[in-house]
Amino acid sequence: MKNYEKLKELKPELFKRLTGVKPDTFKAMLIECKTHHEKKKSKGGKPNKLSVSTQILLMLEYYREYRSMAHMAFDYEVSESTVSRTIKEIESVLLQSGKFSLPSKKALYENDGMDLEYILIDATECPVERPKKNRESATVGRKNNIR
Repeated sequence: MKNYEKLKELKPELFKRLTGVKPDTFKAMLIECKTHHEKKKSKGGKPNKLSVSTQILLMLEYYREYRSMAHMAFDYEVSESTVSRTIKEIESVLLQSGKFSLPSKKALYENDGMDLEYILIDATECPVERPKKNRESATVGRKNNIR
């Protein structure tokens, strides 16, 4: 399992190579997620097996390396659904804060004095919505003269 305590001892260049973000950005993410976690914790519920810093590392590793959720679940010793839920939750907390958003598509086309280092293409795993099976939607034909 990855550990933030080990990573924060590294030089900033190596930290960024491993996580994809600078240490200061990670600390800002950690503050946002901890405040959200405290609000959520006050409402009750089952405690999360992973610490907040580990959840952020999990999300960053998923986007940085694009490993399958099954492999990450094995490494972090949680279920695949927990990995998926954690990624979605941390991502939504960071986006709702407004501090961690990427420029819009229109802004990328206009490029008003922005020096872009990278352009990202989202090719992440997406949940598949299959139609629900029920009796009304299924066409049942009569079978006559079958013996």
